[in-house]
Amino acid sequence: MIFKVSEKQNSEKIGACARNTPFGSCCYALTCSIFDRELRLLILDAIERVEVSVRTGFSYHSSQRHGSHPHLKPELFFDKGKYRENLAKLKDEVNRSQRSGEKFVRHFREKYDEPLPPIWAAVELMSFGQLSKWYGNLKSRTDRKAIAEPYGLDEKCLRSFLHHLSVIRNLCAHHSRLWNRELTVIFRLPGRPAELASGLNPNPEGKRRLYNTLVMLVYLMDIVSPGHHWDHRLASLFDRHGIDFDRMGFPKVSSEYSIRLSAYGRTC
Repeated sequence: MIFKVSEKQNSEKIGACARNTPFGSCCYALTCSIFDRELRLLILDAIERVEVSVRTGFSYHSSQRHGSHPHLKPELFFDKGKYRENLAKLKDEVNRSQRSGEKFVRHFREKYDEPLPPIWAAVELMSFGQLSKWYGNLKSRTDRKAIAEPYGLDEKCLRSFLHHLSVIRNLCAHHSRLWNRELTVIFRLPGRPAELASGLNPNPEGKRRLYNTLVMLVYLMDIVSPGHHWDHRLASLFDRHGIDFDRMGFPKVSSEYSIRLSAYGRTC
């Protein structure tokens, strides 16, 4: 899909507030604040669907190859120190969930002798950040590739993007400004599929902005939620607000800023 907002249209919207006046500055700040809030909520919606998909893939492929409790097998993980940290956090979460009355945890404690629930239950207790760490620490490239394959991504790219996305999620959840933020955790840009790679901004400055994150989310939403309208909601949000799109890392094409995803064949 191609989202296009002309430079002229963008300037007209921003100019409506006359930012060089005190009132205009307040008006523009309010516009940016409202836009940022709506953008964060929209991004959280997409991340939630990606997260559910990755949880499912991680638990399915791990259990298929390594049984019901791969998370209790340190030999499956590369960095033993990180493994112990991740396991300790998982145990803490299991204990917290038991104290809070989580039914499936209570049922597990009453019926089974294992120290932790099986992986398909354990992943439900992991934060997205923890899930990305468990995936990133898998020793076997075969395991990582099997989980990444449904997304058409190299396992190194998925590992990098999940870490990046966990940071974005935390920014959204804590109501931090996002739209024009210079991101400190950037992700490895995929070289395939070609349609995706050609739509990303490889420039050093662009890689630190939000544009590439949005492109990746639209791409993944196509896979995990076919028939979604997230892309249209994103285009509508851009259309309603006058925002400096270059500060989000949008590549400039003639006099327009665009998100280019050839897979769509539709133009807004």
